[in-house]
This record gives sequence, C-alpha cells and structure tokens, in this order.
Amino acid sequence: MTSPNETPADSAAISLTLGEDFPDIRDAVRRVCAAFPDEYWRELDEREGYPTDFIAALTEAGFLAALIPEEYGGSGLPLRAAAVIMEEVCAAGCHAAAGHAQMYIMGTVLRHGSEAQKQRYLPGIASGELRLQAFGVTEPTTGSDTTQLKTRAERTANGYRINGQKVWTSRAQHSDLMLVLARTTPAAEVKNKVDGVSTFLIDIRESLGKGLTIRPLKAMVNHHATEVFFEDLQVPADALVGEEGAGFRYILDGMNAERMITAAEAIGSTRWFVRKATAYAKERVVFKRPIGANQAIQFPIAQAHVQMEAADLMVRRATALFAAGLACGAEANMARYLAAECLWNAAEACMQTHGGFGFAREYHVERKWREARLARIAPVSTNLILANVAQHVLGLPRSY
Repeated sequence: MTSPNETPADSAAISLTLGEDFPDIRDAVRRVCAAFPDEYWRELDEREGYPTDFIAALTEAGFLAALIPEEYGGSGLPLRAAAVIMEEVCAAGCHAAAGHAQMYIMGTVLRHGSEAQKQRYLPGIASGELRLQAFGVTEPTTGSDTTQLKTRAERTANGYRINGQKVWTSRAQHSDLMLVLARTTPAAEVKNKVDGVSTFLIDIRESLGKGLTIRPLKAMVNHHATEVFFEDLQVPADALVGEEGAGFRYILDGMNAERMITAAEAIGSTRWFVRKATAYAKERVVFKRPIGANQAIQFPIAQAHVQMEAADLMVRRATALFAAGLACGAEANMARYLAAECLWNAAEACMQTHGGFGFAREYHVERKWREARLARIAPVSTNLILANVAQHVLGLPRSY
C-alpha cells in the first residue's frame, strides 16, 4: 500500500483490461440499481432522506463487502472490482456516496487493526449488521492540514478521553461505527509533524449522549453531513487502531483506494450526464431541427466523453498498480483529478443542453449537477492534487 505522495512506479509489469471488465458484476449492479429509479432519488433529495433500503440492497448483494477478505465474510475482490461497482451505481443515476465510505474506511482496520478487532468488526460490516460509514478527520479550523488537528485523545486508566470537534463528517447519523483521527501527542512535542496522531474506532451507539454529540449540517447536496463534538468521551484502550501516534500514516495508506473509488464514481456519473445530454439533444427540436445538430451543443458533450475515456484509463492504471503492490499515489491523484474535471464538464454540458429544463427537478439534472460540483472539492481539492503532482512528481519547489 502506498501514500498519495509517492512518485509513479515503473508500470512495465502491469497490464490493463480494456472494454467492459467484470461484466457479471456490472450486470448485477445494474439489476439492483434498476429498482431505484431517478424518482426515488429525487424524493429522498427533497426530504433530505437517507437511502436505507438502497444501502440494504447493496449490502445484501455483497457489493459493500467486496474488499473484505473471505475469511471475514466478504468477497475478497480486487480494488478494480470495487471501482467498477461504484462506477455502475453512479452510471445508473444512483447515489454511491451513501455507501462508498464503508469500502475504504474498513481498510484501516483490515490493514492496521489487531486480529481481535478484525474478528470483532469485519464480519458484521460484511453482513450489514454493523455500518461503518463515518470518518471523523476534517475540523473547522484546520481544514486539509491534518497534521494540525485540535481534537485530542488523552490516556486514562482504562483507555482514552477524547475532546474536540469534527465537521463535514458524512453519514455519522446513519453509522454504527466511526473512525476518528485525534492527537495523542501535542504537535509541539514531536519532531515530525505527522507523528503523534492516532486512529480510533468508536462505537457511536455506545457513545451518543455520553460525551459524543452529532448534529446535522445542512448543505447544498444530500450527503448527510454532520458536525461531531467530543466532550470528555471515554473510549476503551482497544478502540485504538494500530500503534499510538501512527494514525496519520494509516490514513494516508487508505487515501489511494479512496481516490480511485471516488474517481470511478465520477466516471460513472459522467456516463449518466453524457447519455442524458445526448438523448435530449437528439429529441429536442428548435427551429425545425434537433438542437444536437448544433456544434455548440455537440462539442461540449463530445469533449466530456473524450475526457471520460482518458480518466477511465488512468483509473484502470492506478488500480492495476495497486493490485500489483506497486507505488500508485501519483496515479491515484491524477485519476481523481481527471475524473473530477470530466464530471464537472459533463454536468455543465448536460445542464446547458437542457437549458431552462435543466433546473426542473423532474429532469433530474439539477440534483446530479449539484453533486458533480462537489467532486472538485471533496474528498480532495483538485488544487491540492495539482500541488501534489507539481511537488512530488515534477520536483517543483514546495508552494507557500
């Protein structure tokens, strides 16, 4: 496993599958998604509801346990298969973000947790008995600078006492467990600023009202964002995942998978926009001809399609490197960047093609358009990706 800061690996030994790979999985995902049409998502969006039955359907089909090894009740599939699952979910017009975090958050437990933690949590996550969807990292004052976290975890006789605040923690109200990053050693007392940060797996069910408070955070998109407050929350010693002080590296360890999976989602949503825009451009007649005959309509849709195909190739390359155990941080970042850009361009092309009707909820474009804008900001800003590539791939001086 590699961090997002690693340089590209020699990829001569890897091979890429072109075309529609994992056809059986794609067909199975499409069948599940067919039961959740656009109207289902529009209704949820209007009342800011959580797609409980959709997540249950994905879980029952085994899709959210794709990356969990078979010995813990999962499918033990490669990361590329997980990316395909999320791509197809989004291509069907469904909302992958309601369940995608479970795929990569559990990786921290799988790779760095004790055997007791794996046995305790992974089978339940695989079966759907436990839901791990919340990831408490971002804070109001530190933003993307995770090394400067204000949340603290102090040792006690029986474990740790946590104090602090997280923001933009999605799905905390719909999760049983939450992975939390907190400082166990003050930044002033460590030589390397990434040291002294630890990872904790907290049982939300046992903690609510006992030092843990979760409040919904209203936002432009229905991602069930929350603010999380810790006030002398007592957690047992076995809530610590891995070694104390090594949590920052554990989080970096999972960012490659996160970026590849969310890049695949963006590609799936791009496919949805391109299909939607193309179909409307063919059927909408103005001045006695289809608007799709105008190059001003054609070119933006065609550009989004071209960019989508390029992004797809980069996702395939990144996941192939990941599967081979080679450095893939640069490829994961570039895949995420290309996918976010092609998604936004596709969303804009689709909205512009529909004109005023793009704002009408019955066409379902405006909901997906709002979601598309988020891809350039979260889970990682495209500007941060460009800075990472500039400094760690091209060797340019660190920016200030």
